[in-house]
Amino acid sequence: MKKIALFPGSFDPFTKGHHDIVLRSLKLFDEVIVAIGYNSAKKNRYFEIDIMVEKISSLYVGNDRVKVLVYNELTSSLAKTQGANFLVRGLRNIIDFEYENTISQMNRNLNPDLETVFLITSSKYAAVSSTIIREVHRYNGDVSEYLPYQL
Repeated sequence: MKKIALFPGSFDPFTKGHHDIVLRSLKLFDEVIVAIGYNSAKKNRYFEIDIMVEKISSLYVGNDRVKVLVYNELTSSLAKTQGANFLVRGLRNIIDFEYENTISQMNRNLNPDLETVFLITSSKYAAVSSTIIREVHRYNGDVSEYLPYQL
């Protein structure tokens, strides 16, 4: 049976930390699906979703083990339709763990076949968050060292 992992997030933007999680996930799974979701808690995206799909997809051209898609449904439902039995989540700190643990438990209740795998963020990316990147970019700061593509 093929091991398919879903890596869901708003990816607004997709950072080098996210890219690192995808690359490390490929060592564990046969396929990784980067799933860009619409987060109901966030009213507006900063970076257009189509631009993120293009940028993320360009990172994995030629690697048929990585897919990029957009979704607007429960993550647990998407996992079922994509044949994914694993969710991959990166953890930077204990705050991330508390938040992700709660979501993980709900996903498991909604889809008992779904297992969440937490990967500890590489130390060089621990301080990088999409929120901070957006803020720096908003005020014309240089974010290029935090992104695996050019804006």
